[in-house]
Amino acid sequence: MKTYGYIRVSSVDQCEERQIIAMTEHGIPAENIYTDKISGKDFNRPAYSALVKSLKAGDLLYTKSIDRLGRNYEEIQSQWRVLTKEKGVDIAVIDMPLLDTRLNKDLMGTFIADLVLQILSFVAQNERETIRKRQAEGIRAARVRGVRFGRPIKKPPENFNALVKEWERGNLAFNEVLKQTGLKEATFYNRLREHRASKGRK
Repeated sequence: MKTYGYIRVSSVDQCEERQIIAMTEHGIPAENIYTDKISGKDFNRPAYSALVKSLKAGDLLYTKSIDRLGRNYEEIQSQWRVLTKEKGVDIAVIDMPLLDTRLNKDLMGTFIADLVLQILSFVAQNERETIRKRQAEGIRAARVRGVRFGRPIKKPPENFNALVKEWERGNLAFNEVLKQTGLKEATFYNRLREHRASKGRK
């Protein structure tokens, strides 16, 4: 029997240190700890897929909490069955001792574990949906305040008008104009249209 650990954070700038410490405290070898930095909306994750391939019947898999395993109610239930029933792997959720398939394998114990799993899976997905809703509301509110999203607009240099005139007169090659303005071709033409439109309004 081998012991494995699975760690997940939602993005590359989130810290997985607490989960690593928990795995270390349970004596899991570093080479058996698999980490994904990706959303928990589904199980299409590189490290998780590699982990599942490595797991054999009788192995033990630790995860810090159900939401680290995933945040999709139906898929958590499905993956739990795949791991425990089809692959014969035991799972221990560190933050929820009731979710340890090594314990209470009788009918009542299984019923309680299944019930707890369903509740926590529901909570995990509900939290994800709440987070997404709040993010969408925050973005809408920011747009109302005039906040712009995406890449910042590349402004032309102060001598843009003079460079355009030299280019239009044939005194400056187009590549040289791009070089001196620091703009890409598409951006140059966008700024040029804006420049000409502003001159037309004067």
